[in-house]
Amino acid sequence: MNGADLRRIEGELLTSPPVPAVFTEAEVAGLPEPVRRHLTSAIAPGTPLAVAARLRMRGSIKIGRWLPFHARQLLAPQRGSVWCARVAALIAGSDHYAAGRGGMDWKLAGLIRLVRAEGADVSRSAAERAGAEACWIPTVLLPRWGAVWSAEDDTHVGVTHTVDGRVVRTRYELTPDGHIRSFVFDRWGDPGNTGSWGLHPFGGEITGQATFAGLTVPAAGRVGWFFGTDRWAEGEFFRYRITGLRPVTA
Repeated sequence: MNGADLRRIEGELLTSPPVPAVFTEAEVAGLPEPVRRHLTSAIAPGTPLAVAARLRMRGSIKIGRWLPFHARQLLAPQRGSVWCARVAALIAGSDHYAAGRGGMDWKLAGLIRLVRAEGADVSRSAAERAGAEACWIPTVLLPRWGAVWSAEDDTHVGVTHTVDGRVVRTRYELTPDGHIRSFVFDRWGDPGNTGSWGLHPFGGEITGQATFAGLTVPAAGRVGWFFGTDRWAEGEFFRYRITGLRPVTA
């Protein structure tokens, strides 16, 4: 996918104009106490209610073996995402979802295509990924945007919202101060490359928090398939650290 195509998709993700409002505790009135604790720890008073953000990150990704990567992303969880990365200075490409369609396009040295995938299965999986990444823009998970929260106990909460009409439910384990310790959701995929797609646990452990423009987010972690099961060691494939996050507010 060329640069013009990616810019077009990014434009589609930003077609909803920002809302000229800021966060107050009235936004979380009536929610269960653990949910209020989480959202008020994640969003500072007076923070603009962004529904999209531009991120930069670094880390390592497992492609047979662990390789370093750096990436940029436009994330609009209700609509989709564009994630562009360079891996080990040799592999470059993107994952994307917008307007009901998702895809992956990766090349070696800009010449040899390693992966190109699209279709209904890829689109569903990409939409669910974008929805789960809403934890990086906690303002989008306020009830005013249709997010529905529940609390199992003082440390386990769940949130359900939609990505382009697709329902995504994510379960968080919280620290005592309300930050995310781990997360998990059922994601459509074929992690074993068997040719048979289905729902599998996807999630990970959060190892660091950081604050950007009034948003305190899970800024470092370990992510992959089969989180919370005895297959987690084989399923983990992504370790990240967010180095920049700029909410789209104008």
